[in-house]
Amino acid sequence: MNIARDIAERPGATTAPSSQMIDPFGRAITYLRISVTDRCDFRCVYCMAEDMTFLPKRDLLTLEELDRLATAFVDKGVKKLRLTGGEPLVRRNIMHLIRSLSRHLGTGALEELTITTNGSQLERFASELADCGVKRINVSLDTLDEVKFKAITRWGDLAKVMAGIRAAQKAGIKIKLNAVALKGFNDGEIPEMLRWAHGEGMDLTLIETMPLGEIDGDRTDQYLPLSAVRAGLSERFTLADIPYKTGGPARYVEVEETGGRLGFITPLTHNFCESCNRVRLTCTGTLYMCLGQEDAADLRTPLRASESNELLSNAIDEAIGRKPKGHDFIIDRETRKPAVSRHMSVTGG
Repeated sequence: MNIARDIAERPGATTAPSSQMIDPFGRAITYLRISVTDRCDFRCVYCMAEDMTFLPKRDLLTLEELDRLATAFVDKGVKKLRLTGGEPLVRRNIMHLIRSLSRHLGTGALEELTITTNGSQLERFASELADCGVKRINVSLDTLDEVKFKAITRWGDLAKVMAGIRAAQKAGIKIKLNAVALKGFNDGEIPEMLRWAHGEGMDLTLIETMPLGEIDGDRTDQYLPLSAVRAGLSERFTLADIPYKTGGPARYVEVEETGGRLGFITPLTHNFCESCNRVRLTCTGTLYMCLGQEDAADLRTPLRASESNELLSNAIDEAIGRKPKGHDFIIDRETRKPAVSRHMSVTGG
């Protein structure tokens, strides 16, 4: 399989940026997150139900189609590309896609190619990811306790994730840990996680639970505002706001006692919409202009309608023209229903 060669030979394929995507609020869209699969080998309790129904494989875009879509966005000014899921590394032949997309790093059209992973397959793929130019990844890790890890992921193995982290570091990949802050689960563990992450040379980002999709539990019980977490941490650590950015929504502080960085992603207590430069593409070719809104654009139809990218480019432009100013996330304590019906694994983290 040579996706890069097939894309380059297609009529209408281009490597020169044609235009910059500017949304109705003057924000340049330079960051694309692609969910390459809705499947995952974990069943994290805040993310999905244990008995999930996933998309039929026939509904997924092929790896070649995902490459073509990603390339169309790179041609239109996207500088950062993140592959997500589900768990991206469980998609069959995923490294063919990653290796093909890495050609945009070589031309300079793309500044960063990265992934968000649960770490379960990382030991297997770390070296090849590094060879493809992946220099930084996000690993989702909500606890350092083996028993609690099994409980929160249902199917996960903490030792396997830790082996993956070590393999990635050995390959020269820098790791940022993402932890969802959950009341009554890991709130008391956050200081320990912070010290451990920074001691291992990793940044840590805390995330508020997001009301996406029906789950078995109750998010009103899980929700932990990061404003309260930060206040608690400030009693133990010296936190100084810094302007550091990775392209995502996290706001960072430097922790004086550890010398490391701590990020906060706060979609509920303080949204980050004013500087949003992101759109999200699903594995079926649906583009969501906002994680917290239902409005979406079908890119699969124009993609498949012509070998030329003209229809696809026009569809992207129309979609960006509908990008909203911000999301409407809320934890509904009366109906206890999610703000958005789709699961996070559909849209991508």
